[in-house]
Amino acid sequence: MNVAQKILSAHLVEGDPSVDRELGIKIDQTLTQDATGTMAYLQFESMGVDRIRNDLAVSYVDHNTVQIGFENADDHDFLASIARKYGIIYSKAGNGICHQLHLERYGKPGTTLLGSDSHTPTGGGIGQIAIGAGGIDIAVAMAGGAFHIPTPKIRAIRLVGSLRSGVSAKDVILKVLEKFGTKGNVGWIFEYTGPGVATLDVPSRATITNMGAELGVTTSVFPSDDVTRQFLAAQGREADFTEILPDADASYDDEFTVDLSALEPLAAAPHSPGNVVSVASIAGKRVNQIMIGSCTNSSYRDIRTVAKILEGRHVAPDTEVGIACGSRQVVLMLAADGSLATLIKAGCRILENACGFCIGAHMSPSTNAVSLRTNNRNFEGRSGTKSAQVYLVSPETAAASALTGVVTACVGVESVPAPEKFPIDDEMFLYRDTAGRGVPETQIVRGPNIAQVPRGIPLSNDLLGTAAIKVGDKITTDHIMPAGARLKFRSNVPEYSKYVFEPCDKTFHDRCLKNKEAGLVNVIIAGESYGQGSSREHAALCPMYLGVKAVIAKSIERIHRANLVNFGIVPFTFVDPSDYDSLQQGETLSLKGIRTAVEGNGEMTIHTASGDIKVKTTLSDRERHVILCGGLLASL
Repeated sequence: MNVAQKILSAHLVEGDPSVDRELGIKIDQTLTQDATGTMAYLQFESMGVDRIRNDLAVSYVDHNTVQIGFENADDHDFLASIARKYGIIYSKAGNGICHQLHLERYGKPGTTLLGSDSHTPTGGGIGQIAIGAGGIDIAVAMAGGAFHIPTPKIRAIRLVGSLRSGVSAKDVILKVLEKFGTKGNVGWIFEYTGPGVATLDVPSRATITNMGAELGVTTSVFPSDDVTRQFLAAQGREADFTEILPDADASYDDEFTVDLSALEPLAAAPHSPGNVVSVASIAGKRVNQIMIGSCTNSSYRDIRTVAKILEGRHVAPDTEVGIACGSRQVVLMLAADGSLATLIKAGCRILENACGFCIGAHMSPSTNAVSLRTNNRNFEGRSGTKSAQVYLVSPETAAASALTGVVTACVGVESVPAPEKFPIDDEMFLYRDTAGRGVPETQIVRGPNIAQVPRGIPLSNDLLGTAAIKVGDKITTDHIMPAGARLKFRSNVPEYSKYVFEPCDKTFHDRCLKNKEAGLVNVIIAGESYGQGSSREHAALCPMYLGVKAVIAKSIERIHRANLVNFGIVPFTFVDPSDYDSLQQGETLSLKGIRTAVEGNGEMTIHTASGDIKVKTTLSDRERHVILCGGLLASL
């Protein structure tokens, strides 16, 4: 068996990998962040469970920590009270970014982790099967329910050789993205193997598994080996170590080899993590802004490397540089070794330990600016500035470019050794003594921005609808449900729904409501790889609230497809992809027999003014039941 098979088989509670297309697995740990956690906990509350039933649940506040207006502060109070009541550990704003913190303090090899954030696979860096999902799936897991995934195929990414100076883990995952792209990988797990694995420390492995989310895979995983043991021992958690290696005769469905010694510095050019180019090919391009950090590259190893490059020098006068560390632990280490002073002297802005700039919550670039960033996504407009040109690079490339003001490859930087001991300060993790038990008498704090969770209605057999919007390929959840300034409405679906598809069509919300009043259901028409990116379940929940009952796309990404099912929206794909071209926005669609089609798990014909088109949906028995009931909450 390989590493993924060993962990999954130990957690299998439903299905047989040899015959079933869907498996149910037991979830040991869950995590949420504040942008998705409020809805997850509202849904958990509605289930009537008195406390969490999984081994560990942690609520992190790391996304909307900038408190302009009352909404974010109110949400944080709500999250804290929910955590205390139900036995959830609460990580206060300022403690750090969920994925970095969980890797440091709670992640365990051989366990399963489900998180309401698409970059939860960061945990794969220590041999954990860590998967991103929608908030309602996390609620079910906290209540002790199984999580369901497509029976995976497993691809070995075989690493050989070792990285040269100036090349790092970011370049490894960009090489994998260059090969496999951001679509077509649904249902795969990428497992990293080979002699090169031993040359990568845990932060480097975590960078690779974190950004594996951009591939669209279920998750990515490294073995748990002596490097893992040393990391956990340095965190004072050696007791959490379990060795998990692939058997000598382990088999894989596919294999791809990366020669670490041959890698050069790479970048993801606008506007996709899969648009990979060499740094050499864009060298000399003027850079206006450089942002270093986010959950992808905010470890001590990453920021210490930047400090070593900048030491005794100053950033270019016309280039803005901001640095967001991943945790207080990282900041404490940088302060102790003098790196923090180095960065400040070099002219860097020290930002809060939060996701901030990655999600466009602050530090948006100026109009038409070129921004180099070490985070994981460069979708158009995600930075908060639609006209900005965002490139994803390694910390080494970012630091070298900060000194020159133009894209510059790094040469000659010394590697940062893995610390023998990390400073441990868990004081900003609250309610650790009540984890799993809770304080039932706690009163939940509900500000005026926290609304009721809307529920879907059972699927009718005959529906008359309209193509409420037609969008193209690679539509992300940021297109569907914008973050940034709008994210503060996440606890209030009626308010947040006003901004569905705002980056594409600001009239979508009003048009959907008019259609609902006219007795029509709304249908979304999309191209390839619909729903890329964030696990943001609001990208399905808010459309459901607006009367969307079906999505018809050329292909749909895994997490978003699961979220559509969870909120009673039928995920159709075209039998003939060319039918996409014939459908027009505003066209009337007759979905006669849609319930029968879902029950039969097959094709159906949709009648339109321009002709008939055939669509199909392939669902498990569980998914059929959920959709027919009108969504997961209605089905429980």
